[in-house]
Amino acid sequence: MTANIHTVDTPDVALSVRDLTVSLPKGMERAHAVENISFDLRRGQILCVIGESGSGKSVTANTIMGLLPKVIGVTAGSIQLEGRDIVGMGPEALRSLRGRVVSMIFQDPLSALNPLMTVGEQIDEAMQAHGAGTPTSRRERAIELLTEVGLPDPELMYHQYPFRLSGGQRQRVMIAMALALEPTILIADEPTTALDVTTQAQILKLIRDIQRRKGMSVMFITHDFGVVAEIADSVVVMEKGHVVEHGSAKKVLHTPEHPYTQRLIAAVPHLTGEDRAASQTDKAEPILKVQNLEKTYRSGSKIFRTQRIVPAVRNVSFELAPGQTLGIVGESGSGKSSLGRLLVKLMETDGGKILFNGTDIAPLHEAEFRPLRQKIQMIFQDPFASLNPRMTIGRILTVGPVAHGMDIASAREEARALLGLVGLDAGAFDRYPHEFSGGQRQRIGIARALMFKPKLLIADEAVSALDVSIQAQILELLDRIQRETGVSMVFITHDLRVASQICDRIAVMQKGQIVEEGPPSQIFLDPQSAYTRELVAAIPGERPAGHRPVAAEI
Repeated sequence: MTANIHTVDTPDVALSVRDLTVSLPKGMERAHAVENISFDLRRGQILCVIGESGSGKSVTANTIMGLLPKVIGVTAGSIQLEGRDIVGMGPEALRSLRGRVVSMIFQDPLSALNPLMTVGEQIDEAMQAHGAGTPTSRRERAIELLTEVGLPDPELMYHQYPFRLSGGQRQRVMIAMALALEPTILIADEPTTALDVTTQAQILKLIRDIQRRKGMSVMFITHDFGVVAEIADSVVVMEKGHVVEHGSAKKVLHTPEHPYTQRLIAAVPHLTGEDRAASQTDKAEPILKVQNLEKTYRSGSKIFRTQRIVPAVRNVSFELAPGQTLGIVGESGSGKSSLGRLLVKLMETDGGKILFNGTDIAPLHEAEFRPLRQKIQMIFQDPFASLNPRMTIGRILTVGPVAHGMDIASAREEARALLGLVGLDAGAFDRYPHEFSGGQRQRIGIARALMFKPKLLIADEAVSALDVSIQAQILELLDRIQRETGVSMVFITHDLRVASQICDRIAVMQKGQIVEEGPPSQIFLDPQSAYTRELVAAIPGERPAGHRPVAAEI
């Protein structure tokens, strides 16, 4: 298969990209963000553009929207939008097309929405910018849109600010804004990446239903083949700025031709329904016992009757054997991350016990807990935010152990050895975090956690922000480290497919409580709780419990 698709423009093509090249500034790792790419988006169809970070997916979308930063620009090719070539089109002409002909849903709705404006004001602004309607008609249209995207109490939602909404609700607001002027083309840039499986399933269904009802054309950017299996009519696969494969969803999913596509599909995690081999440690005394753990968040004021009480962790109990992995799964807001922070004492409990090697660490003050902190380490979700950008990697790895009494020479030697263990070369020691990719930074985060030779790792969404191929590498790395070091792990994730790959047991959380716990075979093939069944059914690209996933048939 060739990278370029030379077809004749036809009336059923809403968007046609031909030989598009977007150049990067000098000094970057490659000369072009995208180079000589071509594809068509047909009317009334969903085209999924898939590839890893850096493949050029978002640059392509931003080029179509005319939203490229000034430091990069189109140096060749054409973009035919409704029969008009928008390359070289002036800002005013492009502005007239945005929202009316082509509209975009961004990956992070909290960043894309104005925190100082209500939801209604932002939808109104999108219509007012194009001179649409009167204040009264725009308000009616906004409430109609909020109803259409399935938001509760649209009249109330109209007056809410973005920070008061959940991630799924904010994404629905973004969809409402994108639909305000009824565009013929909708571009969705990773709109479900940060969402849990049930919210993701709802958003995918919403986009698909709206697309079919309105006959829109949708360009859906993703790195998740499960999403592709759910909604795509056709697929474009991108690697390092090039289109390497293009075809129907069925063809690309089931008979991929390009080695890169084959590697991406092979890396997709899916439900195994199989339990990990039992070990001698199964019968050993638990390294961690959590008993009746409680945590409640309180905000606002009693005096002004604005106090808000949210039970984050409610009567949670479980045990973890040495060398084993317990997965904590559930939707956003289920209490998973709060539980993880309690286990490493980043916040205080309201009740219950956390027995680590028989010692209840819950009531310990910081000075009392400090000697044990080395033995309980955390791997954070965002490897960039958790690494000090002003420190070299060597300094990041050694500063903690040296503060706890390790001599600097030994700490440096251990740090270099761990960099090798997590798959980074010795040169990484003297470099800074910004010089590494997301997957490499996560490896550094793992190395930092291992510097203390911990007995327990708490991994909080440690692979959720990574591409599937990098995700597979990190999961394999964690599994290998666990086998070599015997470390126990609490693995927090909203991705049930990932949990099935690495966990010995899985606990399902809902509204702060564990509603079900058991081995993967039970959780995924014979779930007892209605909530667990709902989670399993919502996994994109998967069939109901007890059946093989779509991806497994490729």
